[in-house]
Amino acid sequence: MNILVVEDDPVLRKSLVQGLSEAGHQCSGVRDGAQALRQALEAPPDLIILDVMLPTLSGMEVLRRLRAGGLRLPIIMLTALGAVEDRVTGLSAGADDYVVKPFALAELLARIDAVSRRSRQPSSTLSAAGITLDLTNRRVTRGERAVDLTPTEFSILELLLRHAGQVVTRQMLCEHVWGFTWEGNTNVIEVHVNRLRQKLDAGQQPSCIQTVRGRGYAIRTPA
Repeated sequence: MNILVVEDDPVLRKSLVQGLSEAGHQCSGVRDGAQALRQALEAPPDLIILDVMLPTLSGMEVLRRLRAGGLRLPIIMLTALGAVEDRVTGLSAGADDYVVKPFALAELLARIDAVSRRSRQPSSTLSAAGITLDLTNRRVTRGERAVDLTPTEFSILELLLRHAGQVVTRQMLCEHVWGFTWEGNTNVIEVHVNRLRQKLDAGQQPSCIQTVRGRGYAIRTPA
C-alpha cells in the first residue's frame, strides 16, 4: 500500500516512514499541510496518516480540502492524548479513524489493515429501505439519487444493510469498522451515523436509520 505520512516532528515522521516501509508498505513523508495537500491531489496515495497540528495548513484543514476535492481515500488522523474535541471534529470532517499519541506501531498497522479491508470489493449488492449498496463498485444510491460516502460511512451502512430490520449495536459497528475488539468509547460511532443520516435522508423525515434507545441502530423503511 502506498502511504503518505504527514507529520511535522522529524523524528516521529522518520520513524513512521521506516516502520511502515519495513512492514511492506511504500511510504513517504512530508512535514507541512500545504505540501501534503499538493502531493495528495497531484498523486493520490492509497492512504494518508495525517497529524492534526501542522505548519502552513492544519491537519483538519487539509482533511476538509481533500474531502471537498472529492478524494475518498482513507485518512487516519494523529491526535494528542485527551484531545477529544479534535477527534470528534476530524471524524465529523470525514476522517476514517484516529490514533492517539503516543501509540505503538503495531496499533497503527492494525488500524491501517482495518481501513484497507473496508476498501476491498467483494461482488454483491445489498438493499433495504430504498437504499442500494454496490460492494463491487462501492456505490450507494437511494432511489435514483447517488450518495457519496466516506469509507467509514460506507462500512457502517454495509453492516446496517446486512442486518436490515435488526438492531446493530454501537459495539458491533465499532468492531466492524475498525476491525478489532473495541475497548474505547462507542459514542464515537454517533458522529459517523449522524453524517450518514444526513447524506441518505437529504432532509427527509423520519430517517431510514432509526435509533433504538439503549441498544443501537437499525435500517428500517420509514413509516
